[in-house]
Amino acid sequence: MIVLWIVLCVADGASSQIRYSVPEEADHGTLVGNIAEDLGLDFTKLASRRFQVVPSSRTPYLEVNLDNGILFINEKIDREQICKQNPSCQLNMEVFLENPLELFRVEIEVEDINDNPPSFPETDIMVEISESATPGTRFPLESAFDPDVGSNALRSYDITTNSFFYLDVHTQTDGNKFAELILEKPLDREQQAAHRYVLTAVDGGQPPRTGTALLVVKVTDSNDNVPVFEQPVYTVSLSEDAPAGTLVIQLNATDLDEGLNGEVVYSFSNHISSGVKDLFSLDARTGRVEVRGQVDFEESSLHQIFVQAKDLGPNAVPAHCKVLVRVTDVNDNAPEITFSTVTESVSENAAPGTVIALLSVTDKDAEENGQIHVEIIGEIPFKLKSSFRNYFTVVTDGPLNREQADSYSVTVVARDKGKPSLATSKSIRVQVSDENDNSPTFTQPVYDVYVTENNVPGAYIHAVTALDLDMGQNARISYSILECDIQGMSVKTYVSINEETGYLYALRSFDYEQLKDFTFMVQATDSGTPELASNATVKVIIVDQNDNPPTVLAPLGKNGTATEPLPRSAEPGYLVTRIVAMDTDDGENARLSYSIQRGNENGMFRMDWRTGELRTARRVSAKQDQRQLYDLLIEVRDHGQPPLSSSASVLVKLVDSVAEGRGGVVRGTTKTKEGTLDLTLILIIALGSVSFIFLLVMIVLAVRCQKEKKLNIYTCLTSDCCLGCSSCCSRQGRVRKKKLSKSDIMLVQSAGSVSGACTAQVPVEESGSFGSHHQNQNYCYQVCLTPESAKTDLMFLKPCSPSRSTDTDRNPCGAVVTGYTDPQPDIISNGSILSNELSVPGGRPGQFQRQWPWRQ
Repeated sequence: MIVLWIVLCVADGASSQIRYSVPEEADHGTLVGNIAEDLGLDFTKLASRRFQVVPSSRTPYLEVNLDNGILFINEKIDREQICKQNPSCQLNMEVFLENPLELFRVEIEVEDINDNPPSFPETDIMVEISESATPGTRFPLESAFDPDVGSNALRSYDITTNSFFYLDVHTQTDGNKFAELILEKPLDREQQAAHRYVLTAVDGGQPPRTGTALLVVKVTDSNDNVPVFEQPVYTVSLSEDAPAGTLVIQLNATDLDEGLNGEVVYSFSNHISSGVKDLFSLDARTGRVEVRGQVDFEESSLHQIFVQAKDLGPNAVPAHCKVLVRVTDVNDNAPEITFSTVTESVSENAAPGTVIALLSVTDKDAEENGQIHVEIIGEIPFKLKSSFRNYFTVVTDGPLNREQADSYSVTVVARDKGKPSLATSKSIRVQVSDENDNSPTFTQPVYDVYVTENNVPGAYIHAVTALDLDMGQNARISYSILECDIQGMSVKTYVSINEETGYLYALRSFDYEQLKDFTFMVQATDSGTPELASNATVKVIIVDQNDNPPTVLAPLGKNGTATEPLPRSAEPGYLVTRIVAMDTDDGENARLSYSIQRGNENGMFRMDWRTGELRTARRVSAKQDQRQLYDLLIEVRDHGQPPLSSSASVLVKLVDSVAEGRGGVVRGTTKTKEGTLDLTLILIIALGSVSFIFLLVMIVLAVRCQKEKKLNIYTCLTSDCCLGCSSCCSRQGRVRKKKLSKSDIMLVQSAGSVSGACTAQVPVEESGSFGSHHQNQNYCYQVCLTPESAKTDLMFLKPCSPSRSTDTDRNPCGAVVTGYTDPQPDIISNGSILSNELSVPGGRPGQFQRQWPWRQ
């Protein structure tokens, strides 16, 4: 019959205790009880709350159905095998529920059944009794052993009915029973030397079970006196840590006989247990009882030693006494820690109070030696929480950060209160799982990337790198370029990025003369949930290459050869002409130098390598210079690596006067065929001519500006060079493309001859001959004549703006887009138009990248 006890014990957490009783030898599947029903739990929530058995409390004899809470027999229980002679046989099991945590202790009392009969250690029991033994003498018999307990244990002994003996049954303090054979009337060896009886042991079961042995009583001749102990029962105390050889008690029995009949020897009684013989030894001659084995209080706190003393005389009768050894406890057992449930990892976002592990602590010692204090050592974000009796839970006690510590060693120390105190520690490793709580971070907020122009499309140009403190998917970074426009086109047509490595590639070949630099944003995004991202700025700076040779702008003539007059009377240093060239590159790549490559074998000319001015190195000698023409090849070379060059062919023609060569005003001293002219007269004529031409030009320009408004040439004559450019260029939006007529050029040339300064600005529209992608643009060029140019009738054109020569336009990407001008100005020599159009590919009105080196 199964009996149920329920005891509710309220602790820190929800905890209770339930108790069942089950008989031994019950068949497999026998119902013990319904734990869930007896505890009042909801059957439907057992699975969701993870109804479990604590692993350390599992027993093969019992099993719990985790779906409905039924406790049943899993294997036959042999009480005698499990608990031996212990009066109380109990199996314990712990079960618990999660969310919230509830712990229950289940105690199953195994009830004994009468499944074992009593048995004697020997089938034949021999007892020697002296014939002189008086009636009433007692003879202890070997006890029978019944493994059952309680009412099923050994209850009494019976002997075959006879007239000489009867049995007296005694009960020991531990509940065991033994029989003494009592002589009822004197024996006579001569009449009967041996008596045989059947000795029966009977237990108290229903029905009772018995065990028998043959009792043989051998009658011997008598020894009149028996040894006598000082007291029948001795009580001593013994510490459990007593070493072998420690004296337990010194026994002493006296015999009044003499000789061998009075010499006493000691021995253990026949019914003493084998366990006592293993723990203690008895000296047969001295009666000294000593410790032989390891005494353990936790196994047994009381031992009974039965000793008999017998003399050496014939027909000796033994005397008996009992020694009670009470074992005192010492603190010889350290606490034991058992982790039942361990969570392998905990999220770094776990809230304080999250359960990490369940543990139990026990100590085999008693009283203060068995009282335990438990704690976690170290400064870690975990703490202990008492759950039930000696059960504790390890819970989080603060925020976790995997980036600071990816795991913790949780060390639990259990210390008892004994003296000296004993302690046990046990550690578990708790891993902290990662959460996506860190954004990628670029190694630099701004990346300056230098790319040489004319790069190969698709070439690698740079790499951006972002780091993420997370791990796994949370740290896997992908790169992308944020959309924006550069010169009206998507940035993704300029550059691309490898989304895994962050490598940047140029998708086109860059041209420094069209695009100096541009800026875009790169974004790094991790693969966590939710995704986190950060941005960095990439500034691509185009580095100039020497990919443009110098362009000779002036002088230009028919078939690429310019003809310049040289008066025979010219002094050394006379300015023959000035080579004007430009280079669309930048820096050293645009710095030019000039040199004469051919035609100056007699050293007639010298070239200024910086300004490009071609001057005479000596006077013209009629004897040395028989020829009339000098064919000079001028080379213009930049300072790039490698340098690039261009050449211009200049044909210098010897003339008698400047007027003969150009039809203009003669500067300096001139010799004619009639002889030498008066220098004062020449100066007066020149001054009057300049004044007349100046007045004439002013009248013509005023009339044209007022009436036509589409005039292609505006005269800006002031005392300061180019002071009138703003008024001229402000109207360039209304100026249409028009070729310069010969009369217009001569008009400007005349004005320049008078003033000797920058006298006019020529608005010119960009030619469409450079491709359909260039829109017609209007430019204003300033016509500048120097006193030297009056000798050659050569004009120089310079671009000008009403406000500034450089303009910067930025798009949403932050790209600096700067156009440049590549003017091909009209060059006037000897009153003829060498080139009638000016074209600036890729330029914009009023926008220039650099100052021309030949600009005045």
